[in-house]
Amino acid sequence: MTFERLTSSTDLDGLLALDEVCFHRPWTRADYDRELSDPARCFLFLAKVDARIIGYCAFWRIFDEAHVNNFAVHPDWRRRGIGRALLGHSLAAAAALGAPKATLEVRASNAAAIALYESGGFSRAGLRRAYYTHPVEDALILWRDPTALS
Repeated sequence: MTFERLTSSTDLDGLLALDEVCFHRPWTRADYDRELSDPARCFLFLAKVDARIIGYCAFWRIFDEAHVNNFAVHPDWRRRGIGRALLGHSLAAAAALGAPKATLEVRASNAAAIALYESGGFSRAGLRRAYYTHPVEDALILWRDPTALS
């Protein structure tokens, strides 16, 4: 498995296909094109096996924080440590960019994702009521601040 930063639209077909499998309301090509147009703010790391995209983590760098806005691992590749490795790689990249803190929202019912994020040092910090649609569901707000442990 390799990790690489997506910097152009060359891998968007594979990314869009992964989104279709993983999300109720996936982003569109235009959404990703807009994100990629701001490479100083948007960072998207792909996990690949034999050139096939099996996962990705997208985040915005906002001052000293990374806001994870999308994270996915193909269902056929879950429970193999790929998500943990991808999350670790992405958080290390964010820290190297000067953003050691991180935040994200996750569906309150997504126990597997919550466990993954908590194993990566995130903790529960709040709730956003009816944040998700299709179906409507609350989101947990998770934060990671490794500087608070120092």
